[in-house]
Amino acid sequence: MNSDDKALFLDAMEDVRPLKDCVNTRWLRPETRRETQRIDTLQLDNFFTTGYLDVVPLDVPLEFRREGIQPGVLEKLRQGKYSQQGSLNLLRQPVEQCRQMLFAFLYEAGNKGWRSLLIIHGKGREESSHANIVRSYLARWLVEFEEVQAFCSALPHHGGSGACYVVLRKSQELKQENWERHARRRK
Repeated sequence: MNSDDKALFLDAMEDVRPLKDCVNTRWLRPETRRETQRIDTLQLDNFFTTGYLDVVPLDVPLEFRREGIQPGVLEKLRQGKYSQQGSLNLLRQPVEQCRQMLFAFLYEAGNKGWRSLLIIHGKGREESSHANIVRSYLARWLVEFEEVQAFCSALPHHGGSGACYVVLRKSQELKQENWERHARRRK
């Protein structure tokens, strides 16, 4: 550094004070991310079956409602009236990876208390396409997962026949909260 550069630098820095001398200094600390509790799905038994598969024809929309679930729930789901609390993208994933991802996602969604989900599986042009195979497995796996109450194909702006809406069973905490809220209204 020559003397001209040093003079220019000192001239530019003449009004600078050390931070410790500043009275109204607020120290900003970077936000620490809360470690989300990761669920080790390897310890859980993934019960989704992968054997023989009945391929769902392309013109048949995915739809299921568990016994005891009111038809209005499925109708609202079909109309997209439940806001999605989480989504999973299975596009172009191998079937076994889709199986693992779906199991982990549904288990985690249940633990977080999520009820309405969107699962994107893709759509193919032929019944034997990979996307339709994943779609057919998805229809089977969702029925196998007891917490799934209903599912149906999504609206076009959410993926249409290449995605589906899923409603999970209400957690015990949410049931209790709902009961208390309605009990207060009756008084």
